Amino acid sequence: MLLTVNIGNSSIRFGLFENNNHHHLECDRSWIINTNPHRSLDEYIFLFKSIYHQNGILSQLIKNIVIGSVVPSLTNIVELSLYKIHKKKPIVVDRYSISPVKHFSHQLGTDLYANAIAAYTLYHKKKKKALLVIDFGTALSFTCIDKNGLIQGVVIAPGVKNSLFSLIGNTALLSQVELKKPSNILGKYTETCIQSGIIYGYLSMVEGLINRINKELKKNCFVIATGGLSHIYSPLTNSIHYEDKLHTIKGLKILFYWNNK
Repeated sequence: MLLTVNIGNSSIRFGLFENNNHHHLECDRSWIINTNPHRSLDEYIFLFKSIYHQNGILSQLIKNIVIGSVVPSLTNIVELSLYKIHKKKPIVVDRYSISPVKHFSHQLGTDLYANAIAAYTLYHKKKKKALLVIDFGTALSFTCIDKNGLIQGVVIAPGVKNSLFSLIGNTALLSQVELKKPSNILGKYTETCIQSGIIYGYLSMVEGLINRINKELKKNCFVIATGGLSHIYSPLTNSIHYEDKLHTIKGLKILFYWNNK
């Protein structure tokens, strides 16, 4: 089995792939934990072992591990904790790792690189057109890849949850505001007013940026949505063609294949 680990600013997502064939990208099991920069090595080891135990995962069956990270301060401690458990050195991938996708950036995040690789691998032969991955993560990001596998560019905006927190902070109101589509654009109560701004406001931004990107490229992209909140926004628009919450870790599996030869 292959364990993929995507270390983000808000959370760490894990994915288990029982089939090591790089053409087989169905994730068999996935889970998520909150990113906490203050956990010790022993705490991480205990936490990971506890998750394995609770989910009936036999650690000795995990033969390979790949890590992608945008939090350098956490990369080493997560890597070391997994090494202590599995006695297998994880492969840490980044924007310089080998893949069929090309870019010319020295700042590209590993998550965006993995998003581009997964999109290109999964869809470029089927769609034969430019691809756009929208990641509803800590930040809202748009990564565009042309049909030849060259990253055309990236758009980054504040993430949905960060905007919500900056609007209402950790007040009592926070627990009352559910991230769901309100029945009307114009709200009558504070909760529905905020829901309208966060849901319809971000939806308008997403649709507007897709249109502007398509106009700039003079072609229509095939649009994939991923990230923790993608399931909220994808059903609300025809501009998003496919939603896959596990898209990024599929990209990490592909990166593992290209960098473990």
